Parts: sequence; C-alpha cells; structure tokens
Amino acid sequence: MTGELPSETRIAVSAPRPLRIGDAAPVFSARSTQGQVELSDYRGRWLVLFSHPADFTPVCTSEFIALARLAPRFEALGVALMGLSVDSLFSHLGWLRAIRGAFNVEVPFPVVEDTSLVISRAYGMLDETAQDSSTVRASYFIDPEGIVRAINWYPMSVGRSAREMLRLAAALQRAEAGDAVTPEGWEPGDPVLRPLTDETALADGDPAWFCRTIDRG
Repeated sequence: MTGELPSETRIAVSAPRPLRIGDAAPVFSARSTQGQVELSDYRGRWLVLFSHPADFTPVCTSEFIALARLAPRFEALGVALMGLSVDSLFSHLGWLRAIRGAFNVEVPFPVVEDTSLVISRAYGMLDETAQDSSTVRASYFIDPEGIVRAINWYPMSVGRSAREMLRLAAALQRAEAGDAVTPEGWEPGDPVLRPLTDETALADGDPAWFCRTIDRG
C-alpha cells in the first residue's frame, strides 16, 4: 500500500475547476473586429460572450445573422454582445465582410480573436490539451458586476436559438429584482411566479402554495 491515488484520480484532482454560475468572469484584453476590447469595459451592463467553432461555417453564419438582426433588442435591454473564436482577426474581418455581401447583414458587435486559446481555456471552453475550438459553441451571460449568471453549451452540429438567448437575458434581469422567479418559457410582460419561502405553505392553505403566479411580469 503506497498511499498513492490511482492515476485517473490524480488527474481529476489536478484538473482545473470549470467555470460555474456565480463565478467571476475571467478578465481579458484582446483584439477584435472593433479594436482592442477588455472585459472591464463592460462593467455596469450585461454582456453575452459567446464562442463559435469557426468562421466561414454554415451553422455559425446562421447564428451571427440571427444575433445581428436581434442586436437592437439586446441593446434595448442594456445587453452587449461579443463573439469569439480561435480564428484570426483577419479571418473574422473577412467573414463579416462576406456575411454583409451575401446576406446584406451588418454584424454590429465585436468578434474577438483567440488564436492563443488563452480566453477559451480561461472560460473552460477547451480542455488543457485541446489544440482548437472546433467543438465549442458556448454562451456566458455576465452581469454588470462581472459575475457569470448563466452558461449554455451546444455541439458543433446544432445551432443556438438567438431568440432564446434574448429571452434568457431578459429573464435574468427580471429575476434580479428578487421579488419573483420566471416560469418556463417566460417572456417580458408575462406573469411571473412567487418565490418559495418557508412561510409560503402556511400563508392561506392554498393547495398550489408551491407554484403561485404573480401578475406583474
């Protein structure tokens, strides 16, 4: 008995903890299609940072077109958008130019280059041995204090819903007030739910005490 852990256990113990909801978003400074950007520039407002596997690919193009078209609605919520992949800035600029030429869509948000994989690894988009981000399609919803409030991941072959990203951003903001939680499929203006407390069940004997609607979405 040597007291050593099995090799697979040692690997698990030494692996960095993945980024989770409630963590501070890793700070970075990087080149983008709109000049140098820093995460700290977005303090005071919400940010959706989303990675895509590669420029000039069909699923990513469809996502960028949809997000570009919804950008005014994100802006109305005070939510900024920022794309990211390991492609070069030159590739990003060429791709956005091609989208504009082929689909008459102007992408209004910055797209960050991460050729060194530093940002991707900091956010847990890649493991330590990955050489590219071809399987990464991740989104991070970061609040005005720089805290990660939601994370979603999709495989390379399945596109995200831009409308769901918008809905989630709005739902996070609504729940932030603390007076309500949002039900399945909630949209701005819909009724919300009363938060569950220890006193809720004793309030009035309502059999639906655990799921009650408040009509102030």
